[in-house]
Amino acid sequence: MEPTELIWMSGRFVPWAEANVHVLTHGLHYGTGVFDSLRTYATDAGPALVHHRAHHERLRDSARLYGMELPFSVDELTAATRELVGGSGLRESYVRTIAFRGSGAMGVSPRGSPVEVAIATWGWGAYLGDEAATRGIRAKVSSWRRIGHQTHLPGAKATAHYLNSVLARSEAEELGFDEAILLDDDGLLAEGSGENLFLVKDDLLITPPLASGALGGITRAAVLELAAALEIPLAERPVTRGELYLADELFMTGTAAEITPVREVDLRPIGAGLRGPVTERIQSAYDAAVHGRDPRFAHWLDVVPVATGSPA
Repeated sequence: MEPTELIWMSGRFVPWAEANVHVLTHGLHYGTGVFDSLRTYATDAGPALVHHRAHHERLRDSARLYGMELPFSVDELTAATRELVGGSGLRESYVRTIAFRGSGAMGVSPRGSPVEVAIATWGWGAYLGDEAATRGIRAKVSSWRRIGHQTHLPGAKATAHYLNSVLARSEAEELGFDEAILLDDDGLLAEGSGENLFLVKDDLLITPPLASGALGGITRAAVLELAAALEIPLAERPVTRGELYLADELFMTGTAAEITPVREVDLRPIGAGLRGPVTERIQSAYDAAVHGRDPRFAHWLDVVPVATGSPA
């Protein structure tokens, strides 16, 4: 991670190295935090925040699901993000917003611990490797199941939830794979450790419903919109493990992962073991949209003029 100059913390800009929290922060001890992420892409008019407002709205909703009222409105968060990105000097970057219970009380109850918010941005390339977008990755169905509705609120992008992802991703990497795929308690497809999943079978694009415990991915929603524009038939329905093995194509979606093909699952090649034509079409359409080359998706973009100096 290459540091930028400033991070926004609860209403003010502070130097990167000074953006600290107390060791007795409630969120550090009990996982009481939520986060969201978005990317900026270079366009002819300047860096564009993709689905900017939607990401802050999801952050707000994730916080509400766990009883956290953000001390800043969505409008205030979007304004702060625009100022941070504009002053960063980066044409393309990753933006991470986090809200968490700060220090003030210790114990499981979050009462007495104020909600703090921070926004940071930095340059970040391909999440799953430079060759992943064209060559595809190797995935493993995890022995760990995706957190369920009976124990957590999987619709929230909560920090504590990602221990589930850490277990799955670590297991996959230790066994020589790039990424993990998690099933739900019924053995049906849920998501990757940090991505949604789509498969292609007989020219039909298929993705699991959110009832599977998958997070409501914003990139997932973008792919649904792209599929409609490209006239690719689509179904949201439960997916079995066996269907993964027999898929013609498989790909993952996410803010960090963007659109990444999966060429192999559990040592079994997917289709021809290469990026498939439907995946490539969607990748190409997504790239054009986020870089401002397709006016049909201009509503995805919040273009920020590059400032000559850092935020105040």
